[in-house]
Amino acid sequence: MSRSQLELADIFRRHGEAWRVANAGHVNLGQRRVMTAIEICRSAVLGGHVERCEDCAHTHIAYNSCRNRHCPKCQWSTARKWLVAREEELLPVPYFHFVFTLPPVISAMAYQNKAKIYGLLFKAAADTLTTIAADQKYLGADIGIIAVLHTWGQNLQHHPHVHCVVPGGGVSRDGNQWIASRPAFFLPVRVLSRLFRRLFLEGLSETFRGGELQFFADLAHLNDAKAFAAALTPLRTAEWIVYAKKTFSGPGRLLGYLARYTHRVAICNNRLLNLTETHVTFRWKGRRQGGRYKTKGMRIAIGEFMRRFLLHVLPNGFHRIRHYGFLANSHRADRLALCRTLLAMVSRPVARKREDSGNAVRTNQQIPPCPCCGGYMAVIETLYGTLPRSHPPRRLEAL
Repeated sequence: MSRSQLELADIFRRHGEAWRVANAGHVNLGQRRVMTAIEICRSAVLGGHVERCEDCAHTHIAYNSCRNRHCPKCQWSTARKWLVAREEELLPVPYFHFVFTLPPVISAMAYQNKAKIYGLLFKAAADTLTTIAADQKYLGADIGIIAVLHTWGQNLQHHPHVHCVVPGGGVSRDGNQWIASRPAFFLPVRVLSRLFRRLFLEGLSETFRGGELQFFADLAHLNDAKAFAAALTPLRTAEWIVYAKKTFSGPGRLLGYLARYTHRVAICNNRLLNLTETHVTFRWKGRRQGGRYKTKGMRIAIGEFMRRFLLHVLPNGFHRIRHYGFLANSHRADRLALCRTLLAMVSRPVARKREDSGNAVRTNQQIPPCPCCGGYMAVIETLYGTLPRSHPPRRLEAL
């Protein structure tokens, strides 16, 4: 199968059922639902509609999408809608990018306690940035943060880390001044790393004492308090990775970055290179060589590929995009208005009601023009899917 034709859905459709049978008892309900959603996405199973051009009579069948957040075909449209709201919130300041990564020992714990440890990762990263930024020694301001969880590396192995995008400055304690950061420097990485390590380990220990962590299989010994404490001891002096990337040169670059990162899944279809009866080949970036990443193909067994992909299925209801500081959902509109006032910026409306965002969504869902003549495509027939009524998809969208 050629690269231009290959999709993640092809792999699951051809080999998913056999893999589920072979791994019965080791695939949880959430993972099975993700596999099924990807397999039936934009197929007759979900139904759809028929469109016809009013000028040249060109006809097109558009099937509904699964809208699952782990499906690579569905996330771009979701990202576009999310970006409409974020574009209204941009400030005329540089934006900085930080990455907070968990050590391998904690990553293994996190896989068996996703909701608790991923949530703790978010909190520790956000508290680290806001605490250091509020210190008069560094910035002395209340900042805003957009945080996005990724749980994968280029090779699809479990590698939880949080990307944080931060405006270059913040509001003073008295709320009367915008305090700008230096153009090419925001906060010291070494200081961030040490505080992040301390906050995370304190939170992890407290969570363990509260009986909120459970360990199984090769980590079952960590259920013992002494063994758990011993596992954390070397981490208290190790260097934790906090990475500061270059600033964004403008709002266009920032929005482009957000579009790529906020709704990214473990692997997108354009990284898939080849599929045989036994193996999948996909593009990945190897270790740095001469300051640059080397891009090459990785060939692994189909079963291993599906196992790695499903490592990254998030707990049901878990929010992988979160906002903190003056960008927190509870007071974002009011705090952004204050920021614009302090920056002597003409205030722009910020979507505050569900109805406003709904209007933006409908605009983005308009039927594209005819590919033949550019004419208006009208819906002439609705196609009903074959999915049992007892298991309807949560949300459908025709694309």
